[in-house]
Amino acid sequence: MHRFPYAVNTSILFTELDVLSRPAAAKAAGFDAIEFWWPFSEAVPGDGEVDKFVRAVEDAGVSLVGLNFFAGNMPAGDRGVLSHPARSAEFRDNVDVAVGIGARLGCTAFNALYGNRIEGVQPAEQDAAAVENLTVAAKGAARVDGTVLIEPVSGTPSYPLKKADDAVAVIDRVRESGGVDNLRLLFDLYHLIANGDDPAAAIDNHAARIGHVQIADAPGRNEPGTGQVDFDHYFAKLQRTGYRGHVALEYKPSGTSADSFGWIY
Repeated sequence: MHRFPYAVNTSILFTELDVLSRPAAAKAAGFDAIEFWWPFSEAVPGDGEVDKFVRAVEDAGVSLVGLNFFAGNMPAGDRGVLSHPARSAEFRDNVDVAVGIGARLGCTAFNALYGNRIEGVQPAEQDAAAVENLTVAAKGAARVDGTVLIEPVSGTPSYPLKKADDAVAVIDRVRESGGVDNLRLLFDLYHLIANGDDPAAAIDNHAARIGHVQIADAPGRNEPGTGQVDFDHYFAKLQRTGYRGHVALEYKPSGTSADSFGWIY
């Protein structure tokens, strides 16, 4: 299997440990890079909480290569707040906090989950709010030469971005309306396959738009080797089309996290 530099998503792996212990666990497992979903329960945590998180990453000796903006209450089903008109202020306040963490830790990739469709709110109203909020996010990320990532997601019927084309359409809308050009596609191989997309075609059609890659096997969303995905095939295509970033392991380990990396070697 071709070896891209791998990063561990320490919001879905090492969950047997508390959040602040996970960066060190990733380092102990042999990784130099990690990513996190938003690691706090609120959009604007206290300075002390932020400082503890930053220190945990620094003390572990790993690089933070991806960070999600606040996405609401994900265990309860939220998948982002940026397209919720009533939560725009909450999202925009979070942008400053997330970019501030990025500035301290050298992280320049920020995943902006779009948000589910809301009963009683017109999709066009949500999409207009999304354009405005993503423009704010893009301008914020630009302060650290950063990129805002747009991700198709599976498993949530009310989440409107299912395929790569859906995410790229959002990127184009924001660029045309907001005049920003630092939004990119988050190419999550598992979500695309689960949603019936053609990942190979997505690479061919959108290679220049891919800003970050995440993987899990399918079906099951466990580590590679537990499902049917031909990772060598997709990795070779990504390499041929010029992708040189990290591949983030965003899978649910079938056993313990530390025992789930044998497929790499």
